[in-house]
Amino acid sequence: MNILMLSSTFPYPPTRGGTQVRTFNLLKYLSQNHSVTLVTQRESDVTDVELSELRDRVNRLVVFDRPPDSPTTAGILKKLQRFGNFLLQGTPPSVLNRYSVEMQTWVNNWVKAGKCDVITCEHSVNEIYVQPHFQKQLKTIVNVHSSVYATCRNQLTTGISENSVRDKINLPLLRRYEQNYCAKFSAIVVTTEEDKIQIQEFNPNSQITVIPNGVDFVSFPNRTSDPGGHRLIFIGAMDNLANIDAVCFFSNQVLPEIQKHYPDTTFDIVGSHPAPEVLALNKKVGINVTGRVPSMVEYLHKATICVVPMRTGFGIKNKTLEAMAAGVPIVGSDRGLEGLAVDSNTTSLRALRANEPAEYVSAISQLFDNPDLRSQLSHNGRQLVETEFTWDIAGKSYEEVCLRKDIPSDS
Repeated sequence: MNILMLSSTFPYPPTRGGTQVRTFNLLKYLSQNHSVTLVTQRESDVTDVELSELRDRVNRLVVFDRPPDSPTTAGILKKLQRFGNFLLQGTPPSVLNRYSVEMQTWVNNWVKAGKCDVITCEHSVNEIYVQPHFQKQLKTIVNVHSSVYATCRNQLTTGISENSVRDKINLPLLRRYEQNYCAKFSAIVVTTEEDKIQIQEFNPNSQITVIPNGVDFVSFPNRTSDPGGHRLIFIGAMDNLANIDAVCFFSNQVLPEIQKHYPDTTFDIVGSHPAPEVLALNKKVGINVTGRVPSMVEYLHKATICVVPMRTGFGIKNKTLEAMAAGVPIVGSDRGLEGLAVDSNTTSLRALRANEPAEYVSAISQLFDNPDLRSQLSHNGRQLVETEFTWDIAGKSYEEVCLRKDIPSDS
């Protein structure tokens, strides 16, 4: 089968995290038995070596330069212009900013020439390249990493929106956008049941498949011993709004309370591109903002507990799965543990849940004081990932979606 994969985010190396991890591991699996053509964009920090290594992973790699970022003009005229375009065209500025006319022309010609049986959009931002008539001649799949409408709504609900006035205006437009773009696809893939329910509400007749993320066990081996101590860690890209909010919330509202009981407690914030507000946390006692590190797992293995205090952001979190794979006990929020059966009556205990500061203090204190509980969570968390969240499982499910025969739409 000839598969055309579209990813405006350069999906290599997978250690970059986020969308890159999912995209890379799915294309890696599909490339074993199918001819995969990957069309992507190159960011300024992508090296020639990384380009060459990714080219070795696929049958054909087509790379376009990423369009230059639009000037960040704060003028009212520019803001009105962007909103006007969103209102009339129905496509958010965040999608249009990554749009490449050259890439669109290439995709159109490739499809017209009949060179692919399936086209997949890795992350919904790539939906813009799929024309509505495509699904009359081939299978079209969108791999929705998270619902943009649900994410915006959640940020407004939790009060962490960067611009609440703007987002309140944009919310119904995002609903319309998500509903419209989903209608272009033969099949929709999401990472959690929650996102499936959200997308199904917009498109009741859509074929939606839940395919969770996985973990690369070579990159995240199980640790051989419990280091003990009072060392906390958070991992993730630190220019991401949801991650920024999580570490700021934890550092300001939770960590000081824990340090009252355990004065030597430290908190490592490990991840690339830390935003200014994250770097500012370095000034607080016990906090270490590392930036990008050569090996995330080395930091995980040294940690007593991994905290995942997410208050927004939908989908299964790679950071949670990776920490579990590394054998690190987890204390996470409902958002941080989304899509994972960790504390139900029918399963063994695999993580401790907390949402409010007092709940974090209680859960972390339990783990600091109880090595047996740490061992239990470490074992059960690793076992969960090994049995349910491997990239082989995810890749096989994705392949089944690609191979599934559908009747082309006449709409």
